[in-house]
Amino acid sequence: MADQQFDIVVLGGGSAGYAAAIRATQLGYSAAVIEKDKLGGTCLHRGCVPTKALLHSAEVADVARTGETYGILSSVSGVDIAKVNDYREKLVAGKHKGLQGLLKANGITVIEGEGKLVSADTVQVGGDRVVGKHIVLATGSYSRSLPGLAIEGRVITSEQALELQEVPKKVVILGGGVIGVEFASVWRSFGADVTIVEGLPHLVPNEEESVSKQLERAFKKRGIGFKLGVFFQGVTQDADGVQVTLADGTVLDADYLLVAVGRGPATQGLGFEEVGIEMDRGFVLANERLATNVAGVYAIGDIVPGLQLAHRGYQQGIFVAEEIAGLNPVVVQDVNIPKVTYCDPEVASVGLTEAKAKEQYGEDNVTAYEYNLAGNAKSSILGTAGSVKAVRVNDGPVVGVHMIGARVGELVGEAQLIVNWEAYPEDIAPLVHGHPTQNETIGEAMLKLAGKPLHAI
Repeated sequence: MADQQFDIVVLGGGSAGYAAAIRATQLGYSAAVIEKDKLGGTCLHRGCVPTKALLHSAEVADVARTGETYGILSSVSGVDIAKVNDYREKLVAGKHKGLQGLLKANGITVIEGEGKLVSADTVQVGGDRVVGKHIVLATGSYSRSLPGLAIEGRVITSEQALELQEVPKKVVILGGGVIGVEFASVWRSFGADVTIVEGLPHLVPNEEESVSKQLERAFKKRGIGFKLGVFFQGVTQDADGVQVTLADGTVLDADYLLVAVGRGPATQGLGFEEVGIEMDRGFVLANERLATNVAGVYAIGDIVPGLQLAHRGYQQGIFVAEEIAGLNPVVVQDVNIPKVTYCDPEVASVGLTEAKAKEQYGEDNVTAYEYNLAGNAKSSILGTAGSVKAVRVNDGPVVGVHMIGARVGELVGEAQLIVNWEAYPEDIAPLVHGHPTQNETIGEAMLKLAGKPLHAI
């Protein structure tokens, strides 16, 4: 078969890959996406979307349990996991169908099959060669494990956890990062006994320390157990469950061990190193403009060191198409990309923590203020505790916003505008925030830092 020729060939049809192809066609280029599985990748099929569907089912259960608090006589008689899974699967299927239509409408050629990079301008797919003036690598990530810890039987990752046809009675979760705390939140809402094991001193250890401590208090109140600052030693299993041993001698019995220790780059065996692309522990090394050391080859998404987030992938996909087109797009540093953890309570942040800001600007050149959600009417209506913390450089811009509480993920949009546009609190303080909304919490933090607090002391 003759070689297929395109301006841009994208290897991988996940969030980053399809975003690059869509933006490329908008700019007048021909584009092909090569995908061995399903368009949408991990985010749509095994990550962001299905896990958030489970979290919504969990939220419904929690609301029903607490209905009497709000004058509604409701209760939870059980969880029909088959129907929960059906809801999740239908949601994903609908989004997948929509995505297929979107790529078709944009004139993007989708090539099904496993692609391998064989030269700086060619990807081999089976017996076919797909040639591009530019190649974009976007092959995504996989669930990591620990050395010697086999994923089998009752030792599972998030992929298998999504497919469980039962609600476990008892679960141990290895890892207190985003994936770990989200599944802990779901399973606890469904009635499971959950224990998280995290080797670092706090849950969600990459977040502002005060936020991590508040999450720990909230989880303790919910009955979610956790072992912090202790490492996993080993696990044995039989047909009925697992026995997890920790380095301090603690032994935990459970139905399953969920391994949630992060995600690795899916790059092995794809020809990258053979073509001469610089790699580091499986990650593709790209410069600030997302170009690799091989001319004409770019890398985006989870295979590039840094935050592994779908929306980072979207942004990088758009960026690289515009970079190829010579539009000189703006670089957004990882620290200024918004992060949301969808456990209950939610955690959301953008920018520098207070500690990192002081490292960068000096101990005496940074001011932070933490507004308690107890002072916010909408948060009280929702029955949530938490806070919004803003970090500023003295007489300078806001460099970080860190939040915890129900629905705070919806506030991170304004927070990222403040941080990325290097706004001063004095710039935001005069703006009007609707009342009663949780959005007011950001306004209150800015008023305080501007020296004219309203509902803050």
